[in-house]
Amino acid sequence: MRLSLALPLAFCAALSAQAQDRGTLQPPKLAPISNPDDPGVPAKELFGRATKPSQDNPRIHGFYAKGCLAGAQQLPIDGDAWQVMRLSRNRNWGHPILVSFITSTARDLRAQNIWPGFLVGDMAQPRGGPMRTGHASHQSGLDADIWMRPMPEQRYTLQEREELPSLLVVRPDRLDIDEKTWTPRHLAMLRAVAEKPQVQRIFVNAAIKKAICRDARGDRSWLSKVRPMYGHDYHFHVRLNCPAGETSCTKQDPVPEGEGCDASLAWWFSDEVLRPKPKPDAKPVPPMTMAALPKECRAVLNAP
Repeated sequence: MRLSLALPLAFCAALSAQAQDRGTLQPPKLAPISNPDDPGVPAKELFGRATKPSQDNPRIHGFYAKGCLAGAQQLPIDGDAWQVMRLSRNRNWGHPILVSFITSTARDLRAQNIWPGFLVGDMAQPRGGPMRTGHASHQSGLDADIWMRPMPEQRYTLQEREELPSLLVVRPDRLDIDEKTWTPRHLAMLRAVAEKPQVQRIFVNAAIKKAICRDARGDRSWLSKVRPMYGHDYHFHVRLNCPAGETSCTKQDPVPEGEGCDASLAWWFSDEVLRPKPKPDAKPVPPMTMAALPKECRAVLNAP
């Protein structure tokens, strides 16, 4: 699937850099918005100031990139097979099925000696919605970033969780994986996650998809779920299907048929993608306002 170059490489590299940015042990408090009902206020500023979930039953309203989440559940920062990174962002929230998926999958992979444990990056904000930095999606509580750095046996300190970078597994020229950091365990881990029936898609850098297409053996039906995307060179992004019975959750189209190892993958290594020509007359996209989100999202914001 071709994506519009409205997301140029420089922009996507910036998102990757933000996601790798260090956190802080003393996150600044955002000043309150004087008129939150003003229709011109960016939705990301409203949702970015919500520090706790609504006291509702879990409910998703809208799409992964245009939605919100009521009754979010917080992923504990420590588990027997996971650790949460960048705690200062307060983005370790999600729909209960996402929290359950992360914990159970991490434990399964550890028990099977496939992967020692997940280092979990951004999930969603306490009430979902657009984020002030770093993501277009992650709004509905069904997306999570998992670092390519395996979890160590020791517990990271709070400072390490804010400052430690993940593991870059793509070569500087962006044409293939970096053999110094990419291992067969990465492939086995991605396969085990993709084969879970709850998974809708997994986003990785095109170089990682290229390596998977080349090296996967046996049943390759799971490859269709692994989709190339800008950035995603130090983490993978897992997206779950809408929960059964949640009719206000907008589903994504099914993944295209086939392994995705054909000409559609080759496009990601073209000059059009890797060396795009600058567009000096390009206008910045205005921030999303509440009018673009489901009407229920205003109630989610205002709920106790």
